[in-house]
Amino acid sequence: MYARAAATTVALLGAGALVLPTATATAQPRTAPSATEHDRPLVVAHRGASAYAPENTLAAIDKARDMGFRWVENDVQRTKDGELVIMHDDTLKRTTNVEDLFPDRAPWKVADFTAAEIAELDAGSWFSPKYAGQRVPTLKQYMRRVSHNHQKLVFEFKKPELYPGIEKQGLRILRNEGWLDKHHVKSKLVIQSFSADSVKTVHKLRPDVKTGFLGTPAVADLPAYARFADQINSTHTSISAGYVSAIHALKGPHGKPLEIFTWTVNDAPNAVRAAGFGVDGIITNTPDVVRKALRDS
Repeated sequence: MYARAAATTVALLGAGALVLPTATATAQPRTAPSATEHDRPLVVAHRGASAYAPENTLAAIDKARDMGFRWVENDVQRTKDGELVIMHDDTLKRTTNVEDLFPDRAPWKVADFTAAEIAELDAGSWFSPKYAGQRVPTLKQYMRRVSHNHQKLVFEFKKPELYPGIEKQGLRILRNEGWLDKHHVKSKLVIQSFSADSVKTVHKLRPDVKTGFLGTPAVADLPAYARFADQINSTHTSISAGYVSAIHALKGPHGKPLEIFTWTVNDAPNAVRAAGFGVDGIITNTPDVVRKALRDS
Protein backbone atom coordinates (compact mmCIF):
# COMPACT_ATOMS: atom_id res chain seq x y z
CA MET A 1 0.00 0.00 0.00
CA TYR A 2 1.07 3.58 -0.46
CA ALA A 3 2.03 5.80 2.43
CA ARG A 4 -1.10 7.88 2.15
CA ALA A 5 -4.71 7.48 1.17
CA ALA A 6 -7.11 9.94 -0.41
CA ALA A 7 -10.83 10.22 0.18
CA THR A 8 -12.78 9.38 -2.95
CA THR A 9 -16.09 10.66 -4.25
CA VAL A 10 -18.21 7.63 -4.99
CA ALA A 11 -20.25 7.01 -8.11
CA LEU A 12 -22.05 3.75 -7.43
CA LEU A 13 -22.14 1.04 -10.06
CA GLY A 14 -25.46 -0.21 -11.29
CA ALA A 15 -26.82 -3.65 -10.56
CA GLY A 16 -26.20 -6.73 -12.63
CA ALA A 17 -23.19 -8.88 -12.00
CA LEU A 18 -21.15 -11.18 -14.12
CA VAL A 19 -20.39 -13.90 -11.59
CA LEU A 20 -17.39 -16.13 -12.17
CA PRO A 21 -18.00 -19.75 -11.20
CA THR A 22 -16.33 -21.16 -8.12
CA ALA A 23 -13.91 -24.03 -8.08
CA THR A 24 -12.90 -26.68 -5.62
CA ALA A 25 -9.63 -26.02 -3.78
CA THR A 26 -6.79 -28.19 -5.00
CA ALA A 27 -3.80 -27.04 -2.95
CA GLN A 28 -3.08 -29.15 0.13
CA PRO A 29 -2.05 -27.00 3.12
CA ARG A 30 0.86 -27.88 5.33
CA THR A 31 0.52 -28.20 9.07
CA ALA A 32 -0.89 -24.95 10.39
CA PRO A 33 1.41 -22.66 12.34
CA SER A 34 0.73 -22.16 16.04
CA ALA A 35 -0.42 -18.62 16.21
CA THR A 36 -2.81 -15.85 16.29
CA GLU A 37 -5.93 -17.04 14.56
CA HIS A 38 -8.24 -15.93 17.36
CA ASP A 39 -6.42 -12.75 18.33
CA ARG A 40 -8.31 -9.50 17.92
CA PRO A 41 -7.41 -7.35 16.24
CA LEU A 42 -5.99 -9.67 13.60
CA VAL A 43 -2.34 -9.12 12.81
CA VAL A 44 -1.61 -9.11 9.07
CA ALA A 45 1.97 -9.41 7.78
CA HIS A 46 2.34 -6.56 5.27
CA ARG A 47 3.86 -7.85 2.00
CA GLY A 48 4.78 -10.83 4.16
CA ALA A 49 7.00 -10.31 7.18
CA SER A 50 8.65 -7.52 5.24
CA ALA A 51 10.82 -6.15 8.06
CA TYR A 52 12.64 -9.48 8.10
CA ALA A 53 12.60 -10.72 4.51
CA PRO A 54 12.31 -9.02 1.11
CA GLU A 55 8.76 -7.80 0.58
CA ASN A 56 6.31 -9.65 -1.64
CA THR A 57 8.62 -12.64 -2.10
CA LEU A 58 7.96 -16.25 -1.18
CA ALA A 59 10.61 -15.84 1.51
CA ALA A 60 8.54 -13.08 3.13
CA ILE A 61 5.41 -15.17 3.41
CA ASP A 62 7.44 -18.15 4.58
CA LYS A 63 8.97 -15.93 7.26
CA ALA A 64 5.49 -14.87 8.38
CA ARG A 65 4.51 -18.53 8.54
CA ASP A 66 7.59 -19.39 10.59
CA MET A 67 6.78 -16.56 13.00
CA GLY A 68 3.27 -17.95 13.40
CA PHE A 69 1.20 -15.53 11.34
CA ARG A 70 -1.71 -16.78 9.28
CA TRP A 71 -2.65 -13.51 7.53
CA VAL A 72 -0.42 -11.94 4.89
CA GLU A 73 -0.92 -9.06 2.47
CA ASN A 74 0.34 -8.65 -1.09
CA ASP A 75 0.29 -6.36 -4.15
CA VAL A 76 -0.58 -7.46 -7.68
CA GLN A 77 0.43 -5.87 -10.99
CA ARG A 78 0.62 -7.03 -14.63
CA THR A 79 3.52 -7.61 -17.01
CA LYS A 80 3.83 -6.58 -20.64
CA ASP A 81 2.65 -10.00 -21.79
CA GLY A 82 -0.25 -10.21 -19.38
CA GLU A 83 1.10 -12.22 -16.42
CA LEU A 84 0.08 -11.12 -12.93
CA VAL A 85 3.05 -10.72 -10.60
CA ILE A 86 3.56 -9.76 -6.97
CA MET A 87 5.11 -6.29 -6.82
CA HIS A 88 4.28 -3.15 -4.86
CA ASP A 89 5.83 -0.43 -7.02
CA ASP A 90 4.82 0.00 -10.65
CA THR A 91 8.55 -0.01 -11.42
CA LEU A 92 11.04 -2.79 -10.73
CA LYS A 93 13.85 -0.47 -9.70
CA ARG A 94 13.59 -0.40 -5.90
CA THR A 95 13.35 -4.10 -5.13
CA THR A 96 15.23 -5.86 -7.94
CA ASN A 97 18.48 -5.67 -9.89
CA VAL A 98 16.68 -4.61 -13.06
CA GLU A 99 19.03 -1.67 -13.62
CA ASP A 100 21.99 -4.05 -13.79
CA LEU A 101 20.36 -6.57 -16.09
CA PHE A 102 18.50 -4.12 -18.31
CA PRO A 103 20.38 -0.80 -18.05
CA ASP A 104 18.78 0.72 -21.14
CA ARG A 105 15.15 0.09 -20.16
CA ALA A 106 14.44 3.03 -17.82
CA PRO A 107 12.10 3.76 -16.08
CA TRP A 108 11.80 -0.02 -15.62
CA LYS A 109 8.01 -0.21 -15.41
CA VAL A 110 6.49 -3.59 -14.59
CA ALA A 111 4.20 -3.18 -17.58
CA ASP A 112 7.19 -2.78 -19.94
CA PHE A 113 8.75 -6.16 -19.11
CA THR A 114 7.66 -9.67 -19.97
CA ALA A 115 7.12 -12.28 -17.32
CA ALA A 116 10.20 -14.14 -18.55
CA GLU A 117 12.35 -11.02 -18.16
CA ILE A 118 11.01 -10.36 -14.68
CA ALA A 119 11.67 -13.99 -13.74
CA GLU A 120 15.39 -13.34 -14.35
CA LEU A 121 15.56 -10.61 -11.72
CA ASP A 122 17.02 -10.92 -8.24
CA ALA A 123 14.37 -9.64 -5.82
CA GLY A 124 16.26 -10.41 -2.61
CA SER A 125 19.79 -8.99 -2.69
CA TRP A 126 18.59 -5.39 -2.22
CA PHE A 127 17.32 -6.48 1.19
CA SER A 128 20.15 -8.75 2.32
CA PRO A 129 22.78 -11.03 0.77
CA LYS A 130 21.03 -13.81 2.68
CA TYR A 131 18.13 -13.52 0.24
CA ALA A 132 20.11 -13.32 -2.99
CA GLY A 133 18.29 -15.13 -5.75
CA GLN A 134 14.75 -14.58 -4.50
CA ARG A 135 12.47 -14.01 -7.47
CA VAL A 136 9.42 -11.89 -8.18
CA PRO A 137 6.62 -14.45 -7.83
CA THR A 138 3.84 -14.76 -10.32
CA LEU A 139 0.40 -14.66 -8.76
CA LYS A 140 0.01 -18.37 -9.46
CA GLN A 141 3.27 -19.19 -7.69
CA TYR A 142 2.36 -16.95 -4.80
CA MET A 143 -1.10 -18.44 -4.31
CA ARG A 144 0.30 -21.94 -4.30
CA ARG A 145 2.77 -21.02 -1.57
CA VAL A 146 0.08 -19.28 0.51
CA SER A 147 -2.05 -22.42 0.17
CA HIS A 148 0.91 -24.63 1.08
CA ASN A 149 1.56 -22.48 4.15
CA HIS A 150 -2.09 -22.66 5.23
CA GLN A 151 -2.21 -18.86 5.25
CA LYS A 152 -4.93 -16.31 4.59
CA LEU A 153 -4.64 -13.33 2.29
CA VAL A 154 -5.39 -9.65 2.00
CA PHE A 155 -5.01 -9.35 -1.78
CA GLU A 156 -4.45 -5.88 -3.24
CA PHE A 157 -4.95 -4.81 -6.83
CA LYS A 158 -2.20 -2.21 -7.16
CA LYS A 159 -2.79 0.70 -9.55
CA PRO A 160 -5.58 -1.14 -11.41
CA GLU A 161 -6.12 1.90 -13.61
CA LEU A 162 -2.89 0.89 -15.39
CA TYR A 163 -4.17 -2.59 -16.15
CA PRO A 164 -7.68 -2.69 -17.65
CA GLY A 165 -9.48 -5.91 -16.81
CA ILE A 166 -7.06 -6.93 -14.07
CA GLU A 167 -9.90 -7.65 -11.64
CA LYS A 168 -11.50 -10.29 -13.85
CA GLN A 169 -8.09 -11.78 -14.62
CA GLY A 170 -7.09 -11.89 -10.97
CA LEU A 171 -10.37 -13.51 -9.96
CA ARG A 172 -9.92 -16.12 -12.65
CA ILE A 173 -6.51 -17.05 -11.26
CA LEU A 174 -7.87 -17.16 -7.73
CA ARG A 175 -10.67 -19.41 -8.93
CA ASN A 176 -8.28 -21.72 -10.77
CA GLU A 177 -6.08 -21.97 -7.67
CA GLY A 178 -9.06 -22.96 -5.51
CA TRP A 179 -9.43 -19.64 -3.70
CA LEU A 180 -13.00 -18.84 -4.68
CA ASP A 181 -14.65 -21.88 -3.15
CA LYS A 182 -16.95 -21.36 -0.18
CA HIS A 183 -14.31 -22.15 2.42
CA HIS A 184 -11.79 -19.62 1.16
CA VAL A 185 -14.35 -16.93 0.43
CA LYS A 186 -15.86 -17.28 3.89
CA SER A 187 -12.73 -16.99 5.98
CA LYS A 188 -9.45 -16.73 4.06
CA LEU A 189 -9.63 -13.89 1.54
CA VAL A 190 -10.10 -10.12 1.37
CA ILE A 191 -9.59 -8.21 -1.90
CA GLN A 192 -8.76 -4.52 -1.53
CA SER A 193 -7.68 -1.50 -3.55
CA PHE A 194 -7.19 2.24 -3.31
CA SER A 195 -9.46 2.44 -6.36
CA ALA A 196 -13.15 2.53 -5.49
CA ASP A 197 -13.90 1.55 -9.09
CA SER A 198 -11.71 -1.53 -8.76
CA VAL A 199 -13.37 -2.59 -5.50
CA LYS A 200 -16.79 -2.08 -7.10
CA THR A 201 -15.72 -4.18 -10.06
CA VAL A 202 -14.65 -7.04 -7.81
CA HIS A 203 -17.94 -6.82 -5.93
CA LYS A 204 -19.88 -6.82 -9.18
CA LEU A 205 -18.04 -9.84 -10.58
CA ARG A 206 -18.00 -11.80 -7.33
CA PRO A 207 -20.45 -10.37 -4.80
CA ASP A 208 -19.67 -13.20 -2.38
CA VAL A 209 -16.02 -12.10 -1.96
CA LYS A 210 -15.09 -9.89 0.97
CA THR A 211 -13.73 -6.52 -0.22
CA GLY A 212 -11.89 -3.58 1.30
CA PHE A 213 -11.48 0.04 0.21
CA LEU A 214 -8.12 1.58 1.07
CA GLY A 215 -8.63 5.12 2.25
CA THR A 216 -10.31 7.32 4.83
CA PRO A 217 -13.59 8.55 3.35
CA ALA A 218 -15.55 11.23 5.15
CA VAL A 219 -18.01 9.78 7.65
CA ALA A 220 -20.88 11.16 5.56
CA ASP A 221 -19.65 9.13 2.59
CA LEU A 222 -19.28 5.82 4.43
CA PRO A 223 -22.83 4.57 3.63
CA ALA A 224 -22.03 4.79 -0.08
CA TYR A 225 -18.88 2.70 0.35
CA ALA A 226 -20.82 0.18 2.41
CA ARG A 227 -22.74 -0.70 -0.74
CA PHE A 228 -19.69 -2.50 -2.19
CA ALA A 229 -16.98 -2.74 0.52
CA ASP A 230 -16.93 -4.89 3.64
CA GLN A 231 -13.94 -3.01 5.02
CA ILE A 232 -12.67 0.57 5.12
CA ASN A 233 -8.93 0.12 5.50
CA SER A 234 -7.35 3.39 6.59
CA THR A 235 -3.86 4.49 7.49
CA HIS A 236 -3.46 4.50 11.27
CA THR A 237 -2.49 8.18 11.30
CA SER A 238 -5.89 9.17 9.88
CA ILE A 239 -8.28 7.41 12.27
CA SER A 240 -9.79 7.90 15.71
CA ALA A 241 -12.04 5.97 18.04
CA GLY A 242 -14.98 7.97 16.69
CA TYR A 243 -14.12 7.13 13.09
CA VAL A 244 -13.82 3.43 13.88
CA SER A 245 -17.18 3.56 15.66
CA ALA A 246 -18.74 5.22 12.61
CA ILE A 247 -17.44 2.38 10.45
CA HIS A 248 -18.74 -0.29 12.82
CA ALA A 249 -22.16 1.37 12.99
CA LEU A 250 -22.78 0.53 9.32
CA LYS A 251 -23.44 -2.79 7.63
CA GLY A 252 -21.57 -3.81 4.52
CA PRO A 253 -22.86 -5.58 1.42
CA HIS A 254 -23.08 -8.92 3.23
CA GLY A 255 -25.24 -7.56 6.02
CA LYS A 256 -22.46 -7.61 8.62
CA PRO A 257 -20.90 -4.61 10.38
CA LEU A 258 -18.22 -2.83 8.37
CA GLU A 259 -14.68 -3.59 9.47
CA ILE A 260 -11.42 -1.69 9.45
CA PHE A 261 -7.89 -3.05 8.95
CA THR A 262 -5.48 -0.19 9.65
CA TRP A 263 -1.95 0.17 8.26
CA THR A 264 1.06 0.31 8.43
CA VAL A 265 1.67 0.00 12.18
CA ASN A 266 5.23 -1.03 13.04
CA ASP A 267 5.70 -0.06 16.69
CA ALA A 268 4.14 -0.99 20.01
CA PRO A 269 2.61 2.38 21.02
CA ASN A 270 0.74 2.81 17.75
CA ALA A 271 -0.37 -0.82 17.84
CA VAL A 272 -1.88 -0.32 21.28
CA ARG A 273 -3.41 2.97 20.18
CA ALA A 274 -5.05 1.42 17.12
CA ALA A 275 -6.31 -1.55 19.11
CA GLY A 276 -7.79 0.88 21.60
CA PHE A 277 -9.82 2.44 18.81
CA GLY A 278 -11.38 -0.98 18.20
CA VAL A 279 -9.92 -1.79 14.79
CA ASP A 280 -10.49 -5.29 13.42
CA GLY A 281 -7.03 -5.79 11.99
CA ILE A 282 -3.56 -4.26 12.01
CA ILE A 283 -1.38 -4.53 8.91
CA THR A 284 2.30 -4.38 9.80
CA ASN A 285 5.84 -5.01 8.58
CA THR A 286 6.75 -6.17 12.10
CA PRO A 287 3.98 -8.57 13.09
CA ASP A 288 5.91 -9.91 16.07
CA VAL A 289 6.22 -6.42 17.55
CA VAL A 290 2.51 -5.77 17.13
CA ARG A 291 1.52 -9.17 18.50
CA LYS A 292 3.65 -8.69 21.61
CA ALA A 293 2.31 -5.17 22.16
CA LEU A 294 -1.29 -6.36 21.94
CA ARG A 295 -0.71 -9.27 24.29
CA ASP A 296 1.13 -7.09 26.81
CA SER A 297 -1.41 -4.26 26.80
